[in-house]
Amino acid sequence: MFNAPHPLTYADAVRAFLLEDWGTQDWTSASVPDRPMEARVVAKGRLVLAGLPVAGEVFRAVDPALKVVPGAQDGDRVDPGAVVMRIEGSSRAILMAERVMLNLLQRLSGTATLTRAFVDAVAGTGARIMDTRKTTPGLKLLEKYAVRCGGGVNHRLTLGDGVLLKENHIAAAGGIAAAVAQARAVAPNLLRIEVEAETLEQVAECLAIPGVDGILLDNMTLDQMAAAVALRGASRIFLEASGNLALDRARAVAETGVDFLSVGALTHSAPSVDLSLRF
Repeated sequence: MFNAPHPLTYADAVRAFLLEDWGTQDWTSASVPDRPMEARVVAKGRLVLAGLPVAGEVFRAVDPALKVVPGAQDGDRVDPGAVVMRIEGSSRAILMAERVMLNLLQRLSGTATLTRAFVDAVAGTGARIMDTRKTTPGLKLLEKYAVRCGGGVNHRLTLGDGVLLKENHIAAAGGIAAAVAQARAVAPNLLRIEVEAETLEQVAECLAIPGVDGILLDNMTLDQMAAAVALRGASRIFLEASGNLALDRARAVAETGVDFLSVGALTHSAPSVDLSLRF
Protein backbone atom coordinates (compact mmCIF):
# COMPACT_ATOMS: atom_id res chain seq x y z
CA MET A 1 0.00 0.00 0.00
CA PHE A 2 1.32 3.43 -0.94
CA ASN A 3 1.27 6.19 1.64
CA ALA A 4 -2.00 7.89 0.78
CA PRO A 5 -2.70 11.49 1.76
CA HIS A 6 -4.39 11.75 5.16
CA PRO A 7 -8.21 11.88 4.83
CA LEU A 8 -8.21 15.32 6.49
CA THR A 9 -6.41 16.69 3.42
CA TYR A 10 -9.28 15.79 1.07
CA ALA A 11 -12.33 15.29 3.32
CA ASP A 12 -13.69 18.79 2.65
CA ALA A 13 -13.22 18.33 -1.09
CA VAL A 14 -15.13 15.03 -1.00
CA ARG A 15 -18.05 16.67 0.75
CA ALA A 16 -18.02 19.52 -1.75
CA PHE A 17 -18.04 17.03 -4.64
CA LEU A 18 -21.03 15.23 -3.13
CA LEU A 19 -22.97 18.45 -2.58
CA GLU A 20 -22.23 19.51 -6.15
CA ASP A 21 -23.58 16.18 -7.42
CA TRP A 22 -26.69 16.10 -5.27
CA GLY A 23 -27.98 19.63 -5.80
CA THR A 24 -30.99 20.07 -3.56
CA GLN A 25 -31.66 16.34 -3.18
CA ASP A 26 -30.96 12.98 -4.81
CA TRP A 27 -34.59 12.37 -5.70
CA THR A 28 -33.82 9.16 -7.58
CA SER A 29 -32.19 7.43 -4.62
CA ALA A 30 -34.85 8.84 -2.30
CA SER A 31 -37.51 7.13 -4.41
CA VAL A 32 -36.22 3.56 -3.91
CA PRO A 33 -36.54 1.44 -0.74
CA ASP A 34 -33.67 1.76 1.70
CA ARG A 35 -32.48 -1.66 2.87
CA PRO A 36 -29.20 -3.41 3.71
CA MET A 37 -27.37 -4.52 0.57
CA GLU A 38 -23.90 -5.39 -0.67
CA ALA A 39 -22.35 -3.69 -3.69
CA ARG A 40 -19.16 -4.46 -5.56
CA VAL A 41 -16.86 -2.15 -7.53
CA VAL A 42 -15.58 -4.12 -10.51
CA ALA A 43 -12.79 -3.39 -13.01
CA LYS A 44 -14.02 -3.56 -16.60
CA GLY A 45 -10.56 -3.36 -18.13
CA ARG A 46 -6.91 -3.96 -17.29
CA LEU A 47 -5.71 -1.11 -15.10
CA VAL A 48 -3.55 0.08 -12.21
CA LEU A 49 -5.53 1.05 -9.12
CA ALA A 50 -5.28 4.39 -7.34
CA GLY A 51 -7.69 6.10 -4.98
CA LEU A 52 -9.25 3.32 -2.92
CA PRO A 53 -8.91 5.27 0.36
CA VAL A 54 -10.55 8.26 -1.31
CA ALA A 55 -13.37 6.09 -2.62
CA GLY A 56 -13.89 4.76 0.89
CA GLU A 57 -14.02 8.31 2.25
CA VAL A 58 -16.82 9.14 -0.21
CA PHE A 59 -18.95 6.31 1.18
CA ARG A 60 -18.18 7.26 4.77
CA ALA A 61 -19.07 10.90 4.09
CA VAL A 62 -22.53 9.80 2.97
CA ASP A 63 -23.07 7.26 5.75
CA PRO A 64 -20.39 6.44 8.37
CA ALA A 65 -22.20 3.16 9.04
CA LEU A 66 -21.34 1.78 5.59
CA LYS A 67 -18.78 -1.03 5.71
CA VAL A 68 -16.10 -0.62 3.03
CA VAL A 69 -13.78 -3.57 2.32
CA PRO A 70 -11.02 -3.16 -0.31
CA GLY A 71 -10.49 -6.13 -2.60
CA ALA A 72 -7.08 -4.93 -3.78
CA GLN A 73 -4.50 -2.27 -2.98
CA ASP A 74 -3.53 0.97 -4.65
CA GLY A 75 -0.70 0.31 -7.09
CA ASP A 76 -1.98 -3.16 -7.96
CA ARG A 77 -2.44 -4.16 -11.58
CA VAL A 78 -5.91 -5.69 -11.88
CA ASP A 79 -7.59 -7.58 -14.69
CA PRO A 80 -11.12 -7.21 -16.08
CA GLY A 81 -13.68 -8.63 -13.67
CA ALA A 82 -11.59 -8.08 -10.55
CA VAL A 83 -13.56 -6.89 -7.52
CA VAL A 84 -11.61 -3.95 -6.14
CA MET A 85 -14.01 -2.99 -3.35
CA ARG A 86 -17.10 -4.26 -1.50
CA ILE A 87 -19.56 -2.01 0.31
CA GLU A 88 -22.21 -3.19 2.76
CA GLY A 89 -25.04 -1.19 4.26
CA SER A 90 -27.79 1.20 3.27
CA SER A 91 -28.72 0.80 -0.39
CA ARG A 92 -29.77 4.45 -0.56
CA ALA A 93 -26.46 5.69 0.84
CA ILE A 94 -24.49 3.53 -1.60
CA LEU A 95 -26.48 4.95 -4.51
CA MET A 96 -25.96 8.52 -3.34
CA ALA A 97 -22.19 8.01 -3.24
CA GLU A 98 -21.85 5.94 -6.42
CA ARG A 99 -21.14 8.55 -9.10
CA VAL A 100 -18.72 10.74 -7.17
CA MET A 101 -16.86 7.65 -5.96
CA LEU A 102 -16.57 6.24 -9.48
CA ASN A 103 -15.54 9.59 -10.99
CA LEU A 104 -12.65 9.88 -8.55
CA LEU A 105 -11.56 6.25 -8.65
CA GLN A 106 -11.70 6.08 -12.45
CA ARG A 107 -9.77 9.32 -12.88
CA LEU A 108 -7.05 8.52 -10.34
CA SER A 109 -6.66 4.96 -11.62
CA GLY A 110 -6.40 6.38 -15.13
CA THR A 111 -3.45 8.49 -14.04
CA ALA A 112 -1.82 5.52 -12.30
CA THR A 113 -2.37 3.32 -15.37
CA LEU A 114 -0.80 5.83 -17.77
CA THR A 115 2.09 6.43 -15.36
CA ARG A 116 2.79 2.70 -15.17
CA ALA A 117 2.88 2.53 -18.97
CA PHE A 118 5.60 5.21 -19.01
CA VAL A 119 7.47 3.52 -16.15
CA ASP A 120 7.40 0.21 -18.01
CA ALA A 121 8.60 1.94 -21.19
CA VAL A 122 11.80 3.22 -19.54
CA ALA A 123 12.48 0.17 -17.35
CA GLY A 124 16.17 -0.65 -17.04
CA THR A 125 17.44 2.75 -18.21
CA GLY A 126 17.80 4.29 -14.76
CA ALA A 127 15.54 7.21 -15.70
CA ARG A 128 12.46 7.95 -13.61
CA ILE A 129 9.04 9.20 -14.69
CA MET A 130 7.96 12.43 -13.00
CA ASP A 131 4.79 14.50 -12.98
CA THR A 132 4.35 18.27 -13.36
CA ARG A 133 2.14 20.99 -11.84
CA LYS A 134 -0.33 20.63 -14.73
CA THR A 135 -2.97 19.22 -12.41
CA THR A 136 -6.70 19.70 -11.88
CA PRO A 137 -7.44 22.44 -9.32
CA GLY A 138 -8.77 20.75 -6.21
CA LEU A 139 -7.35 17.35 -7.16
CA LYS A 140 -3.60 18.04 -7.24
CA LEU A 141 -2.74 16.14 -4.07
CA LEU A 142 -4.74 13.10 -5.18
CA GLU A 143 -3.51 13.14 -8.78
CA LYS A 144 0.10 13.29 -7.60
CA TYR A 145 -0.63 10.39 -5.25
CA ALA A 146 -1.97 8.46 -8.26
CA VAL A 147 1.33 9.11 -10.07
CA ARG A 148 3.17 7.48 -7.17
CA CYS A 149 0.77 4.52 -7.31
CA GLY A 150 1.78 4.08 -10.94
CA GLY A 151 5.47 4.00 -10.05
CA GLY A 152 6.29 7.61 -10.89
CA VAL A 153 7.74 10.33 -8.69
CA ASN A 154 6.46 13.79 -7.88
CA HIS A 155 8.11 17.02 -8.96
CA ARG A 156 6.82 19.79 -6.68
CA LEU A 157 3.58 19.38 -4.76
CA THR A 158 3.47 23.14 -4.20
CA LEU A 159 5.53 26.15 -5.23
CA GLY A 160 7.08 26.04 -1.77
CA ASP A 161 8.68 22.65 -2.36
CA GLY A 162 11.48 23.79 -4.62
CA VAL A 163 12.79 26.47 -6.98
CA LEU A 164 12.28 26.03 -10.73
CA LEU A 165 13.60 29.00 -12.71
CA LYS A 166 11.89 28.99 -16.09
CA GLU A 167 12.42 31.37 -19.00
CA ASN A 168 10.07 34.05 -17.64
CA HIS A 169 11.77 34.00 -14.21
CA ILE A 170 15.17 34.22 -15.90
CA ALA A 171 14.04 37.12 -18.08
CA ALA A 172 12.60 38.96 -15.08
CA ALA A 173 15.80 38.43 -13.07
CA GLY A 174 18.15 39.55 -15.84
CA GLY A 175 19.76 36.25 -16.79
CA ILE A 176 20.47 32.78 -15.46
CA ALA A 177 23.30 33.72 -13.09
CA ALA A 178 21.30 36.57 -11.57
CA ALA A 179 18.18 34.39 -11.24
CA VAL A 180 20.11 31.66 -9.41
CA ALA A 181 21.85 34.11 -7.09
CA GLN A 182 18.58 35.81 -6.20
CA ALA A 183 16.81 32.49 -5.65
CA ARG A 184 19.56 31.22 -3.35
CA ALA A 185 19.38 34.47 -1.39
CA VAL A 186 15.68 34.12 -0.60
CA ALA A 187 14.99 30.36 -0.62
CA PRO A 188 15.41 28.15 2.46
CA ASN A 189 18.81 26.51 2.55
CA LEU A 190 17.57 22.94 1.95
CA LEU A 191 15.50 23.74 -1.16
CA ARG A 192 16.96 22.57 -4.46
CA ILE A 193 17.27 25.00 -7.38
CA GLU A 194 16.53 23.82 -10.91
CA VAL A 195 16.99 25.95 -14.03
CA GLU A 196 15.29 25.58 -17.40
CA ALA A 197 17.64 25.44 -20.39
CA GLU A 198 16.56 25.63 -24.02
CA THR A 199 20.03 25.36 -25.58
CA LEU A 200 23.29 23.53 -24.91
CA GLU A 201 24.91 26.91 -24.30
CA GLN A 202 22.49 27.47 -21.44
CA VAL A 203 23.24 23.99 -20.11
CA ALA A 204 26.94 24.83 -20.04
CA GLU A 205 26.18 28.12 -18.29
CA CYS A 206 24.11 26.36 -15.63
CA LEU A 207 26.85 23.79 -15.02
CA ALA A 208 29.30 26.60 -14.30
CA ILE A 209 27.09 28.37 -11.73
CA PRO A 210 27.47 27.31 -8.07
CA GLY A 211 24.16 26.54 -6.43
CA VAL A 212 22.39 24.90 -9.40
CA ASP A 213 21.07 21.48 -8.40
CA GLY A 214 19.28 20.49 -11.59
CA ILE A 215 18.71 21.49 -15.21
CA LEU A 216 15.41 21.11 -17.07
CA LEU A 217 16.10 20.34 -20.74
CA ASP A 218 13.18 22.04 -22.47
CA ASN A 219 11.99 20.55 -25.77
CA MET A 220 15.45 19.37 -26.79
CA THR A 221 16.16 16.79 -29.47
CA LEU A 222 17.58 13.40 -28.58
CA ASP A 223 21.01 14.49 -29.81
CA GLN A 224 20.86 17.66 -27.70
CA MET A 225 19.87 15.68 -24.60
CA ALA A 226 22.70 13.21 -25.13
CA ALA A 227 25.09 16.14 -25.54
CA ALA A 228 23.79 17.70 -22.32
CA VAL A 229 24.46 14.42 -20.50
CA ALA A 230 28.01 14.43 -21.86
CA LEU A 231 28.49 18.04 -20.75
CA ARG A 232 27.24 17.16 -17.28
CA GLY A 233 29.90 14.46 -16.96
CA ALA A 234 30.54 13.45 -13.36
CA SER A 235 28.67 16.44 -11.91
CA ARG A 236 25.93 15.58 -9.43
CA ILE A 237 23.52 18.02 -11.10
CA PHE A 238 20.41 16.15 -12.24
CA LEU A 239 18.96 16.46 -15.73
CA GLU A 240 15.22 16.50 -16.40
CA ALA A 241 13.81 16.08 -19.92
CA SER A 242 10.61 18.00 -20.54
CA GLY A 243 8.35 18.64 -23.53
CA ASN A 244 6.90 16.41 -26.25
CA LEU A 245 7.29 13.26 -24.14
CA ALA A 246 4.86 10.88 -25.81
CA LEU A 247 4.82 7.25 -24.70
CA ASP A 248 6.35 5.99 -27.96
CA ARG A 249 9.31 8.35 -27.50
CA ALA A 250 9.90 7.83 -23.78
CA ARG A 251 12.48 5.05 -24.00
CA ALA A 252 14.60 6.84 -26.58
CA VAL A 253 14.64 9.91 -24.33
CA ALA A 254 15.55 7.82 -21.27
CA GLU A 255 18.40 6.16 -23.17
CA THR A 256 20.11 9.53 -23.65
CA GLY A 257 21.10 9.29 -19.98
CA VAL A 258 18.80 11.91 -18.43
CA ASP A 259 17.68 11.31 -14.85
CA PHE A 260 14.01 12.25 -15.14
CA LEU A 261 11.30 12.52 -17.77
CA SER A 262 8.61 14.99 -16.66
CA VAL A 263 5.30 14.18 -18.34
CA GLY A 264 2.42 16.63 -18.02
CA ALA A 265 0.04 14.18 -19.67
CA LEU A 266 0.05 11.96 -16.58
CA THR A 267 -2.27 14.42 -14.86
CA HIS A 268 -3.74 16.61 -17.59
CA SER A 269 -4.55 14.04 -20.27
CA ALA A 270 -4.78 10.57 -18.72
CA PRO A 271 -8.02 8.84 -19.82
CA SER A 272 -10.26 7.57 -17.05
CA VAL A 273 -10.39 3.80 -16.72
CA ASP A 274 -13.62 1.80 -16.67
CA LEU A 275 -15.04 0.65 -13.32
CA SER A 276 -18.61 -0.08 -12.33
CA LEU A 277 -20.63 -0.53 -9.17
CA ARG A 278 -23.22 -3.31 -8.99
CA PHE A 279 -25.47 -4.62 -6.23
